[in-house]
Order: sequence, then structure tokens, then C-alpha cells
Amino acid sequence: STSRLFYLTQDLTSQSSVVPSRPPVHKIKLCSTREINTNNMKTHLLLAAAMATTAGAFSVSQSEQSARRQFLQTASAAVATTVLAPTLAFAEVEVPAQSTEYTFPSDWGLTYNYEADASKVRAHMVIATGLAKGSDRMEDFGKNLKKEMIDFVSYYRRFPQVAGKPSFSTLYTSINVLAGHYTSYGYKYPLPEKRRKRLYQEYAEIDKSLKRNR
Repeated sequence: STSRLFYLTQDLTSQSSVVPSRPPVHKIKLCSTREINTNNMKTHLLLAAAMATTAGAFSVSQSEQSARRQFLQTASAAVATTVLAPTLAFAEVEVPAQSTEYTFPSDWGLTYNYEADASKVRAHMVIATGLAKGSDRMEDFGKNLKKEMIDFVSYYRRFPQVAGKPSFSTLYTSINVLAGHYTSYGYKYPLPEKRRKRLYQEYAEIDKSLKRNR
């Protein structure tokens, strides 16, 4: 009994000496009312800035769309003016028959006066467009004309005040057509009727523009 009492007393003593563990304490920082209000104000400012940026981007997009619509309308009007107006004027041009009779020019080359050179190149191109197969010195004529046309374009296209003239732009187009024919078919083959009709129409427009100093 004495031994039991000893062990019971020892057990009670050991149990009383054990200190129960405490749960971990997490420190919580309490914000003052002023800090909360400041944080809320920052949040509102950021939201307002984001909304302003979105609105600005939307307004730019709208302006771009408006400018794009205006550009397309202007371009359509320009195309209509460029294409339809010449077509109406071209209807009055008569295409002469091809012939082997012509006078071989002796005034090849540039004088470096635009109006004079444009008129001369146009006149030589009119002769070339009317030549029939078997014309005398047809190959020599074509070679001289092609060189003259290339020299004309190479020289005058460097000057903006000349390159912007309607006479130059139309003559440039005609030169490309005639030079392309020489490159593809040679100098002895006459131009087909469809191409001749187009060239005579352009020659008439060039003549009108030159008379108006344009």
C-alpha cells in the first residue's frame, strides 16, 4: 500500500509539472480610420484613371473610323472623276487607219523645254501608232522613239512641278504602253486596234492639257 501511494503521488506530481502548450499567437495590425480612408481614395483614383484611359482609347478609335470613312469617300470620288470623265471625252476620238506613208522625223532628242519636248514626243508617238506593217524604216523609227521616250521620262520625272502636270502623267502612261509593245513584239509589228484606240484617246487628252499649260 505504501508503494502504491508512492507511485500515485509521483504520477500526480509529474502530471502537475506538465505545462499545456499555447496556440501560436498571430499579430494583427489594426489600421486607423485615416489609413483606411487613404487606401480607399487611392483605389478610387486608380479606377478613375483606368476608366479615363479606356474612354480615351475609344474616342481615338471613333476618330480613326471617321477619318477612314472620309478617306474612302474622297478616294471614291477621285476615282470616279479620273475614270469616268476621260471616258466621256474619249468617245469623240476617231482612230485613223494604219498607213505605210509617213515622213521620217529629223528632230529626235530633247530640247529640255517641257512643253516643246512633250509636244514633240507626242507627235512622234502619233506617227508610230499609225504605222502599218511594212512601213519604210519602221525598225529605225521604233528604236529612235523608244530612246527618246526613255530620255523624256528619265529627265522630267525628277521635277515635281512637271511630274504633277496632267499632261505628263497621261504621256507617261502612253509611253509605258508603247514601250511595252516594243519590248514584247519588237519594232516591226504594228499595234493592235484596241491598244491604238486607247493611245489615240490619251494623245487627245495630252494635247488638251498642253494647250491649257497643264
